[in-house]
Amino acid sequence: MKRQVSLEEISDGRLYSLNDLVKADCQGCKGCSDCCRGMGSSIILDPMDIYLMTKNLKVCFEELLNRLVELNVVDGVILPNLKMSGQEEACGFLDSQGRCRIHAFRPGICRLFPLGRYYENGDFRYFLQIHECSKENRLKVKVKNWIHVERPKEYERFVRDWHYFLEEVEEVFTSTGHEELIRKFNLYLTRSFFMAPYQTEEDFYPQFYDRLAKAKEILDPLHETS
Repeated sequence: MKRQVSLEEISDGRLYSLNDLVKADCQGCKGCSDCCRGMGSSIILDPMDIYLMTKNLKVCFEELLNRLVELNVVDGVILPNLKMSGQEEACGFLDSQGRCRIHAFRPGICRLFPLGRYYENGDFRYFLQIHECSKENRLKVKVKNWIHVERPKEYERFVRDWHYFLEEVEEVFTSTGHEELIRKFNLYLTRSFFMAPYQTEEDFYPQFYDRLAKAKEILDPLHETS
């Protein structure tokens, strides 16, 4: 999801890499779950998020859609997001104490917060969002320790490749204006990257890149219609 604001408005003015220290550590949040409420459709999920959810919860994507996840259009592309529900518009993964029931395998956006990603020149770096988290006196922590994912370089490669692939899809959709082509390719993307089950006992990355290669093969001819 693209934010139409300047980096100066929303950050401390710095860009960070994995080994940099940043004041992001909320010290366990200590009972606060503000960032898990009232978020609308902004907690967008990527293929790895779905892989981890289906693996650890032992459910299929369709089961997630029944209650915890929904589909919305993001910059022209249909993508899943965490569903907010109830009077407090709370994430369905919060327990009665306001703690995350899937914290160990929470989505990438949740894992990142209060950091964000700044994309430019085919890559990205991290920035600290200064208005989004109400916690004060946060501690310094290395970015890679805060995100806390296995094989962080491979994860960054995946994040980068998925982002710029979606940008390419959006550009094609905007250029072609062919509603039927857009509908069909959107359906293909949803089925291929989210609905089609991942082999959860196998490594995620080879499965993702196999699907990405096939999607690019289908997308390439669409450039000619744009």
